[in-house]
Amino acid sequence: MSAHELRIIGGRWRRSKIKVLDREGLRPTPDRVRETLFNWLGQDLSGWSCVDVFAGTGILGLESASRGATSVHLFELDRVLCQAIEQHIMRFKAQGLVLNKIDGVQGLSHLPKASVDVVFIDPPFQSDLFTPAMKAALGVLKASGWMYVESPQKLDPQALMGMGLECTKYLKAGQVHAHLLHRIQ
Repeated sequence: MSAHELRIIGGRWRRSKIKVLDREGLRPTPDRVRETLFNWLGQDLSGWSCVDVFAGTGILGLESASRGATSVHLFELDRVLCQAIEQHIMRFKAQGLVLNKIDGVQGLSHLPKASVDVVFIDPPFQSDLFTPAMKAALGVLKASGWMYVESPQKLDPQALMGMGLECTKYLKAGQVHAHLLHRIQ
């Protein structure tokens, strides 16, 4: 596999490859990290509603749909990346995937409250979008829902607690710090 391809790891499109465009700031979630993430969430997402707040390649949304998610919203502003995601959706004849050409934080405000099982948050690492996205995600997340965040450093447990969240799973892979968050019960 070339450096400009990713593969879907599980579900009905397992082993399918998607092309990754060279775009500044684009940092697709690596195979190993995605495999761990979906081990944490469970392999079967049948009936789940998912949101990829900063879709980029769309790989987290495609992986979710491949594993049975019924509804997947992908938010992406970059026109070229949107075209690539649309091609993937058509190629897989993906049902339930909705690409929204809108800012991810703003896009979350358009979704019904407490309607989402998992929100994927992976903004450009140099951005200041982490906290606004996490706060906006809390509004759409079901009480039993999950929030997955990739960041350039480990998230502060006290700051998470202040938002009513706790980190239940954590992984560091290269420069990526992957966190699976859940509401404090």
